[in-house]
Amino acid sequence: MANLGALEHAIMDVLWDAGKPMRVRELLGKLNEDRELAYTTVQTVAERLVKKGLLVRTPYRNAFRYAAVRSRDEHVTSLMLEALAASTDRLPVLARFAQSVEEEDALALLKELSRRTGQRRSTT
Repeated sequence: MANLGALEHAIMDVLWDAGKPMRVRELLGKLNEDRELAYTTVQTVAERLVKKGLLVRTPYRNAFRYAAVRSRDEHVTSLMLEALAASTDRLPVLARFAQSVEEEDALALLKELSRRTGQRRSTT
C-alpha cells in the first residue's frame, strides 16, 4: 500500500482535498494545473488505484466518478500500523518514533494515549 507512484499520490491528494467523488475530466483539470497529462493516463492510474483498493468508482451518466475508500487520516494510520506490524519487537520502534516526532506532535500523541488509557481504566 505504501508503494504508490507520484501520479497515484497526486490523484489521491486531489480526491482527499476535494472531499467528493470526481470524474476523470475533473481530476485531469486539477492535475494539469501542475503538469500536462493525458486523459487516458489519469484514467489508467485511477483504475489502478481501484484495483489496489484505494479508490471506488461509481457510474455517473456516461462516465465514472472516483472516490477515496478511506480518508487521508485513515490511510496514513493504516500505513503506520502496517509499518509497525513489520517489526517483531514493536517497543524499540515505538520508542524511536516517539523520540523522532516534533515536540508538539509528541504532546498531542501523549494526550490521545492518556485519554485512551483513562477510558480503559474507567470501563474496567
